[in-house]
Amino acid sequence: MAKQKGRGAGSNPPVRFRKTQSEIVDDGWWQEEIQPTPATSYLPIKSRTIISTNRSPDIPFDYSINPYMGCEHGCIYCYARPSHAYWDLSPGLDFETRILTKPDGPALLREAFNRKQYVCKTIHIGANTDPYQPAEISLKLTSQLLEVFKSFQHPFTLITKSALVLRDLDLLQEMAEKNLCTLSVSVTTLNGELKRTLEPRAASPAARLRVIESLAARGIPVSVFFAPVIPWINDHEMEAVLAAAASAGARQARYVFLRLPLEIADLMEEWLEAHYPLKARHVMNLVCQARKGKSYDSGFGSRMTGEGAYADLLGQRFRVACKKLGLLTASEYKLDTTLFTRPGNQMSLF
Repeated sequence: MAKQKGRGAGSNPPVRFRKTQSEIVDDGWWQEEIQPTPATSYLPIKSRTIISTNRSPDIPFDYSINPYMGCEHGCIYCYARPSHAYWDLSPGLDFETRILTKPDGPALLREAFNRKQYVCKTIHIGANTDPYQPAEISLKLTSQLLEVFKSFQHPFTLITKSALVLRDLDLLQEMAEKNLCTLSVSVTTLNGELKRTLEPRAASPAARLRVIESLAARGIPVSVFFAPVIPWINDHEMEAVLAAAASAGARQARYVFLRLPLEIADLMEEWLEAHYPLKARHVMNLVCQARKGKSYDSGFGSRMTGEGAYADLLGQRFRVACKKLGLLTASEYKLDTTLFTRPGNQMSLF
């Protein structure tokens, strides 16, 4: 694996749907001493719908929105990486350098809410990729979507690891005061050096804690998401992360064990060999112990926490820490769907 400055993946694994593959080979004619860091490009796509439907029994929402596909944060473990293959792009470097955007998303959302048959249910924003990744700085698609939610008084939940969310703090506070939103902040580590290689373009751990503090200070219900738990890499930080988040104002906590579906397993192993070669084999052995002897098991429920002695110990530690810190482990928030209204619609006089 060639380390790429500012990137999580060091390679572009083959796209699993292609019948033929190509490989770069040094033929002796030319050799670059330093591989250039790939630039990020934003590729607008035309969407037919902006709301995705989910029926997984271990995910607490039916509807979700992802204004971006691919994520420049470059988190090597991201379970959304394999979805890039559906666009004939690699789940490796392509995932974090070729970002698909949905510029018609706000219009599509407004159109969906205006349909007579639409039934208001809480929508989760950012289920796959971060809605406040760097593309949002200039494109502002998430901010535009939130304005649509506000105009229809529609409830939503949102997860991010970006401090850019504070740009919409006033809107979020207004919605929270009406019980129309809750937020989650992903905090994977408190170690800045680990963050630099694991999540190269995401906000620093200190910045994420400040986000939690700022949201809580405005009365916005905020949870901490300690994910993924990676054996021998960040698992020892569980109690410290939960304590820091609780001190900052988080009310609730969740964790997810490392998930390695499809191409992510190879990417993760490359990353381990590049950054933690002495730990790599032990990390993967513990992952396999918690996944029925495989690098990944997709069974509902267990895919989030793993199974076996190591996974059970993680669960026990999590519950004990949350009880000590007063953090909820199951959501108590039931957002209000009764305020939903279609702006400008008036009942007929006849």
